[in-house]
Amino acid sequence: MAYITLNKKHFFTNLDIITKQTKAKDKIAIVLKDNAYGHGLLLIAQMASEYGITKCVVQTTQEAQKVKKFFEYILVLSDTTIVQESSFYYTINTLEEIKNFPPHTNVELKVDTGMHRNGINPSQLQEAFTLIVKHKLNLHALFTHHRDADMLTSEWFWQKKVFQNIKKEAQKLAQHHNLQPLAFHSANSAALFRETDFNEDMVRVGIAAYGCLEMQPSLTQPPLQPILSLYGAKISSRVLHKSQRVGYGATYCALEDEVVSTYNVGYGDGFLRILSNNFTTPQNVKLLGRISMDSSTFQGDKETLLIFNDTKEVARKAQTISYEILTSLKQEIPREWV
Repeated sequence: MAYITLNKKHFFTNLDIITKQTKAKDKIAIVLKDNAYGHGLLLIAQMASEYGITKCVVQTTQEAQKVKKFFEYILVLSDTTIVQESSFYYTINTLEEIKNFPPHTNVELKVDTGMHRNGINPSQLQEAFTLIVKHKLNLHALFTHHRDADMLTSEWFWQKKVFQNIKKEAQKLAQHHNLQPLAFHSANSAALFRETDFNEDMVRVGIAAYGCLEMQPSLTQPPLQPILSLYGAKISSRVLHKSQRVGYGATYCALEDEVVSTYNVGYGDGFLRILSNNFTTPQNVKLLGRISMDSSTFQGDKETLLIFNDTKEVARKAQTISYEILTSLKQEIPREWV
């Protein structure tokens, strides 16, 4: 089977860069959804905790339960299965959801400031507070999500302005209903690095922690380093004679006699098939022909082959984004820190 290594030094360096921007570790909530962006849920949770991070963000209650021993605060973005743990905070994405939460559930209210995906409309804020109080929920925070923080457009600025107005109204509503002071957060990885003086209560950091954040060239790119590397082990080697072809569809034809090897990594592992006939490893070893479900053929006869160590480069070849490359990597692939 293929295997993955995670670079601890790079990970901690990335977190140092993020901490410098937030000015405090306790403002960092590391995003662990989708197997920690393909890096391994428990591996990342444990190492983030070792660094001193006490907050995280997950998609489901199941993920929250797996990592609860590592964190004091866990924000669950989208789940209808509610477990009332003191460290679990559930997202309210619509007014209709409010009645489904058991009394005394810890909740955070998401407000749509322009993403138009999840969250209540700002005009529904007063109604949301009334329903939250009626159903005896513990409202902890309000938050939103930026849709274009990694691009030099006006949208980041006007979403910030919308959220600032929402914050003022929410503070008044909290006082009116005798609620505890609320926390507010809007920044994702890209938004954090747009700030010159970060002053929110929390930042939800995902792709930056993993070293794969890409900002538009006109914006400042922080010196983050990818932490994940994918390797394949050799299955077999052979001499491919001139004019012989290899793989499905016979799409690669040898121009001269050459040694080729098959490695145990394919699209079934998350090495995307679209990279077929269009990929070279970081060590300049060329992929030959189509990627199969469980194997791929490369030039040479190395026993172990580094497939990639920077998903940004792979994403460009696949005409996609690092997120898809990372989350496509199967959970069954062994992962270890180095």
